[in-house]
This record gives sequence, structure tokens and C-alpha cells, in this order.
Amino acid sequence: MYQIKYPAPGAPDLAMRVKELLIASGFKRVNVEKGRGLDHGAWVPTMLMYPNADIPVCQLSIQTNKDGTYHYNMGKALAPLREEGVLIFGSGSATHNLREMDMSNGHVVSWAEVFDTWLKESLLNGRYEDVNHYEKKAPYAKKAHPHPDHFYPLHVALGAAGDKSKAEQIHHSWSLGSISYASYRFTTN
Repeated sequence: MYQIKYPAPGAPDLAMRVKELLIASGFKRVNVEKGRGLDHGAWVPTMLMYPNADIPVCQLSIQTNKDGTYHYNMGKALAPLREEGVLIFGSGSATHNLREMDMSNGHVVSWAEVFDTWLKESLLNGRYEDVNHYEKKAPYAKKAHPHPDHFYPLHVALGAAGDKSKAEQIHHSWSLGSISYASYRFTTN
């Protein structure tokens, strides 16, 4: 993956706008990193959506020492960007435990299916507070996400969509018995 190049132009003006919105919403320390390239969480989906790398991309880092509500609030702070023509998406996995992958038969393990179903029902029924507190509310939360880095982008996207948004599942597939690629779109009025 380190050999693949996705030369999308950066978006320094957007990065400064993101910083402005976050600071205005009470986030104390917001840094803009000008020298770091895109993480695979950003370039993989954008490469699939925009293979010509002809759109500017600005990536937001998650904070693994914070929680789902913190990231949801980051998204809420960034919600004005929707009206400014910015596509906000969170890239990760609905379940992401690399130590529990099954390389043999592809049978989905029960804990992953249970968590994935809980997530789907929570999102489709608008139980966003439950998703924000998934560690306490979801079955097998720590098993589905031993580290939250592949889950918090969902919280940012959900926050950006807003409390009254409507979730729709637009894709669902499994890989290696425990990796759910359930994908959701959030629409607003």
C-alpha cells in the first residue's frame, strides 16, 4: 500500500476553514499538518470515487484518546461545510478486528454479525446517542473495535449530518469472516 500513489491536490484553504470551524466550536488545539500525505483511510475511497485524482482532498485526523461523542461533535462543528459544497465522509469499517480475521472459509463470526446488526439498527432508527456511546451500549464493542481508529470516522460523518439526519445503508459485505464493510449515507432535510 505504501507504493500506491494517489496524487490528489491538497486543499489548504479548506484545511484552514476546518480549523476555523473547530476552534469556533470550542476545540482548543487544532493543528494543520502541511507535510503529511493522505492516510489509506482517505486515499482508498477517494481513489475509487475519483480515480483521476482531480479533486482537492483534506483529511481530518481522529483522536484515539477521545470518545465517540467527541468525534460526533467534531462533525457537528464541520456541518456548515455541507452548504459550502464539501463532501464529508468517514472511512473505516463497521467492524475491524484484524486479530480475529478468518483466512479459511469466510464464515462470518457471530460476535461481528451481532455488533454489525446492532450498528445498523441503531443508525437506521436514529439512535445516534447509542452509537456515540457504543462502548457501553453495543454488544461486543471492544471485540468489534479493539482500537477505535476505524470507527470514529463514522461519528464525524454522523455529526456532520446532524441530529435529524436519516441513515440509509447503501452497501454491505464481509471480508475474512469478521470485517464488515457496511456503508451508510446520511441525508438531511
